[in-house]
Amino acid sequence: MDICWLCVILAGIAVYLLTQFIRFIFADADLTLLWAARFGNKPESNLKGKVVWITGALSGIGEELSCQLAALGARLVLSARRENELERVKRICLERSSLKAEDILVLPLDLLDRASHQEKTATALKHFGDIDALINNGGRTQRSLCIEADVDLPHMIRRGSGIIATVSSVAGFVGAPLATGYAASKHAGQGFFNSLRTELADYPNITISTICPGPVISTIVQNAFTEELGKPVDTSGDQTHKMSTERCVHLTLVGLANHVKEMWIAEQPFLLFCYLWQYTPTLAWYLTNVLGKKRVQNFKAGLDADSAYFRKPKVKTT
Repeated sequence: MDICWLCVILAGIAVYLLTQFIRFIFADADLTLLWAARFGNKPESNLKGKVVWITGALSGIGEELSCQLAALGARLVLSARRENELERVKRICLERSSLKAEDILVLPLDLLDRASHQEKTATALKHFGDIDALINNGGRTQRSLCIEADVDLPHMIRRGSGIIATVSSVAGFVGAPLATGYAASKHAGQGFFNSLRTELADYPNITISTICPGPVISTIVQNAFTEELGKPVDTSGDQTHKMSTERCVHLTLVGLANHVKEMWIAEQPFLLFCYLWQYTPTLAWYLTNVLGKKRVQNFKAGLDADSAYFRKPKVKTT
């Protein structure tokens, strides 16, 4: 009788492990984030009415963040360098939500013009009174958040609550060929915000959240640096194999609503790489070297670098 019960228990464990393995194969985010998506706080209840400042809001993930947050009822500060594009995003947000014009502040901002940051922050605070969340989606944002700097958000410290989120990348902790400078900046950002999170240990209600997407459909490839300054990428290639921007942003908002400190948002095999780098770095190095060669081959063949890892790429034609 005891043996029968043991067999039943072992069979149950086997079924459970097999179920979790199948779920992992089709997963598109880390397990903590997927758990929050299923059982945690819903963005529509947690973020409605909040004031969210988004940098880099005029395209890609930044634009989609703006639209989805507006649809949830969050009030927005939209920042980037091109005011006309920000106005376009504002119009789209108003069309897709019940927000009024005064609920969305267009605030042009050059992240490299540090002398203007304090004035811009004051403008945002004057308009809304508070800023509940700051989402750094613009370039070179990691230097603008140090508590000792002029462009911090001291009212979060005074209130003892808030969210500071930064869009990093899987390349923030994984080596990526063809992206040495990009990966270096993302690694630096990861280290910065991990340290900042520890510095704010006395403020447990201030969440420092790092968002690490894998390949996502966006315009980032067209704006990528190449071997020559000012030279554009020849072609961005087919991006249909990548995660949709809408799905990436939805998972991001779930993570923010549940105060997730670090989010891995990627489809397979990229999500698997995240776990391998975390728990089995030696194996991860081997696979990265193998697939890194494939990434370079894709690029030279005129394909998107992250496409067709498991089939021979077509030769680029002129």
